[in-house]
Amino acid sequence: MMDFISMPLTVAIVFAAIYGVFELFVRKNERLAIIEKLSEKIDPSLIEGKFRLPGFGGNFSFSALKAGALLAGVGLGLLIGFFINWAMMQSPVYTNEHWFRNDMVAVAYGASVLLFGGIGLIVAFVLELKISKKQIKE
Repeated sequence: MMDFISMPLTVAIVFAAIYGVFELFVRKNERLAIIEKLSEKIDPSLIEGKFRLPGFGGNFSFSALKAGALLAGVGLGLLIGFFINWAMMQSPVYTNEHWFRNDMVAVAYGASVLLFGGIGLIVAFVLELKISKKQIKE
């Protein structure tokens, strides 16, 4: 029904993506040129130690904490989804209609993975706040 627009739309998307990639490389080269011009005029000893975040002594990243909490939450969500499906299979009310079973399995797994993944990220955020407050006090 919409075949007349799919070909021009595909071509436009491809050209826009190619243009975007070239623009990123040009911007990178412009930024590097600006940095080189500024580095010739500025003495690095003047700005040494002025660009640190307050309260952070070193380079500390919370990305490992976030990834670990997210993966732990996703794993816990899969486990809870499995137990929900196992409990539903044991129920005498549960029917053997395949479409109903597939829909319920998808909903139980998807909802539990998203729920516990989100809880894992919230836990990581709370831990980040506690660690950053502890570092600021020191």
